[in-house]
Amino acid sequence: MINDTFKHMSSKIGRRSFLKLAAVGAGMSATAALAASESIRPATEEEIKDPFPGSKKVKTICSICSAGCGIIAEVHNGVWVRQDVAQDHPISEGSHCCKGIDQIDLVKSKQRLKFPLKKVNGEWKRISWETAVKEISEKMLALRKENGPDVAMFLGSAKFNLQQAFYFRKFAAMWGTNNIDHVARI
Repeated sequence: MINDTFKHMSSKIGRRSFLKLAAVGAGMSATAALAASESIRPATEEEIKDPFPGSKKVKTICSICSAGCGIIAEVHNGVWVRQDVAQDHPISEGSHCCKGIDQIDLVKSKQRLKFPLKKVNGEWKRISWETAVKEISEKMLALRKENGPDVAMFLGSAKFNLQQAFYFRKFAAMWGTNNIDHVARI
């Protein structure tokens, strides 16, 4: 009876399954070795209560959109280490949206660009802001001359305030197109 039940099962394991199991085993072994060493110790009561001694709390505004919700950023040695909601903020009234909760991760992301890059011979090279603006504007003007103003689509941002949205729309009109939309619709 038991042999009939498991008769369809194969004793072979696929390459992908083997690699997954090997990776899990290696990870568990490394974790066990680290846990058994003196490199990890339990946190003290003081460390649990205040993991960043000497840090200061700074009231700031979330930059995800233009609503302006309040954030209390905890800064330790000039680095934003954690955040909390601003309970007394008149806009957010002590809450965050799902994007605002992740604000600290967006700011600290290793993928975040801090200066313009240009791909030269297959490698990304840092260029100046002046060079970036000059090259992009020249390419945009050449595209408009060759294909007309409707070659471009202008996408607004949730970070725009009323005045910025007004000027963005005026720029699209000056460019000569009505192709303007908001990123929230995509």
